[in-house]
Amino acid sequence: MEKLFDITGNVIVMTGATGVLGTAISKYLAGQGARMVLLGRNEEKGKAIEAEIRKNGGEAIFLTTNVLDREILEENLQEVLSTYGTVDALLNAAGGNMPGATIPPDKNFFDLSTGAIEQVMQLNLVGTILPTQVFLQPMAERKQGCVVNFSSMSAFRPLTRVAGYGIAKSGINNFTAYMATEVARKFSPEIRVNAIAPGFFLTEQNRTLLTNPDGSLTERGHDIIRQTPMGRMGQPEELCGTIHYLISPASRFVTGTVAVVDGGFNVFSI
Repeated sequence: MEKLFDITGNVIVMTGATGVLGTAISKYLAGQGARMVLLGRNEEKGKAIEAEIRKNGGEAIFLTTNVLDREILEENLQEVLSTYGTVDALLNAAGGNMPGATIPPDKNFFDLSTGAIEQVMQLNLVGTILPTQVFLQPMAERKQGCVVNFSSMSAFRPLTRVAGYGIAKSGINNFTAYMATEVARKFSPEIRVNAIAPGFFLTEQNRTLLTNPDGSLTERGHDIIRQTPMGRMGQPEELCGTIHYLISPASRFVTGTVAVVDGGFNVFSI
């Protein structure tokens, strides 16, 4: 019987691999036998993750990158191909937000910085499209592979404050659906494009927004917990199973979807 979740030997490229979520996912997939290509801007963090994976018997290389620079991404691809010969999956986890693209309680729409909005759109949306254009190339040639984009709760309905980020992540959902058809029809039905939408997980980007210095929840943190039927925030490791499914043969007839991992946040209504 086929091993539906076997990813042994698969070459998995991950942008944003040095973040809290990226680190947890990378370590897990390496533990499942995947050969991880860790892409990020922080070389110190990236090399430390690479070293830990190797210490535990896994396979990984870290490459410094910029998801908005095609030339650097192409150099990354050539290094991956010279090392492993192929790419089996791409995880587009790079992204982020910035203060000027948000609307805090003491400000309103007219205070939004269009420059900051553009930067957030670039990082989250273009920073997904460009790596896909680059790392999809060997998959298109082999007519096999998969892409997993990273969406957000803010992609489904507007959340207060995060104006620019929500607009960008809505674009990720649309891009995911568009690409699912594009690659299946023009390259191969064995190339799949899906997305994962994490609920609320504590990361370096949102920690000060959701928790106080003593670790207690802020007002916004409490609002999120009230909105989450499971009554807590997620642990980074709780994304690993869904990612594993989306890049494994178990999901070979699944494309164009957004898998929600949120403790029920997105379905809650009162």
